[in-house]
Amino acid sequence: MSKNFSISNFMKNRTALLIGLAAFLLIASLVISLRHARENSVAVAAAATSAPALIAGPGQVEPYSEDIKIGSELSGRLKAVFVEEGDVIHRSQVLAELENGDYRAQVESAKANVAAKQATLRKVINGARRQERDEAWSSVNEARAVMENSNSEMHRRQQLYFAGVVSREEMERYAREADVAKAQYQAKVEQHSLVDDHAREEDRSLAEADLQLAQAQLEEAQARYEKTFIRAPIDGAVLRKHHRSGQSVSNSSTVPDPILTIGDRKTLRVRVDVDETDVGKVRVGQKAYVTADAFARQKFWGRVVRVGQQLGPKNVRTDEPVEKVDTKILETLVELDPGAPLPDGLRVDAFIVPEGGEVATARTSDPR
Repeated sequence: MSKNFSISNFMKNRTALLIGLAAFLLIASLVISLRHARENSVAVAAAATSAPALIAGPGQVEPYSEDIKIGSELSGRLKAVFVEEGDVIHRSQVLAELENGDYRAQVESAKANVAAKQATLRKVINGARRQERDEAWSSVNEARAVMENSNSEMHRRQQLYFAGVVSREEMERYAREADVAKAQYQAKVEQHSLVDDHAREEDRSLAEADLQLAQAQLEEAQARYEKTFIRAPIDGAVLRKHHRSGQSVSNSSTVPDPILTIGDRKTLRVRVDVDETDVGKVRVGQKAYVTADAFARQKFWGRVVRVGQQLGPKNVRTDEPVEKVDTKILETLVELDPGAPLPDGLRVDAFIVPEGGEVATARTSDPR
């Protein structure tokens, strides 16, 4: 009986010992876990304190060349628009053409005027043709013969008058005819001298000035005609088509009327609004990335290539109810790495990594 009692007590003591040992181990593990958690929290807090915060701001995607709105220097109706949105274009390529029949006619008229002025100048320089010179000399010979005949008749009438055969009136009539013949002869000699002589300096200068004026009018007409062809100023792509064939366009300095919007999308840039409280932290060359809701918050990396020099009003509105619209910002330009599939004009959230920020190392492990 006593033997059974001692075995029972031993089993009870052993159970209590095991329970106590389990409780001790549980309490010890809890203490160690709490200590590790506290150390981790302290380390995270220290890391957060030592690493500088990202510089965040709203931004908008734009092509490398910025948006270039192509308009017409002349008002008129579009004869044709040769491109569509998304088309790749090249420098000097004709993108659109205005109705230009009247401008083309002005060019042809100016060309004809130049040809006429060139002929006039050649005539002044070369003088009269050989046939004209021969004709003038023949007229001189004819006038000389008439003059000599008139002189002979006058002398004969004078002799007859002194002999009392003819009257004084008849003698004087033949004398007048001789004077007229002499005057006609002098006129023919002067005319031949004019035809046969070289051009005067003032005549040649006048003809040259007329030709220069005609050439200037031709260049002006050609320039107006050329303006009816709308050409691409850069290599790039058509981002938007504002007008189509048959529509009218105007050249107004107060109300822009673009035909197309183009840009160079080989490299994309983001124009970021940096808050005035962060302007002292932004430097050219800093790493940056942008995210957009449309791309599942995927990060598109790049670098700061330009920092503005003057504060101004916000360029990008987030449409958030708590947004402050009276805050001054510094416009900063971030150039994205090649291959970013972001559309032009997309609003994004931009984050600039300050110098020395450890978050910059995340670029190597972040899947794009």
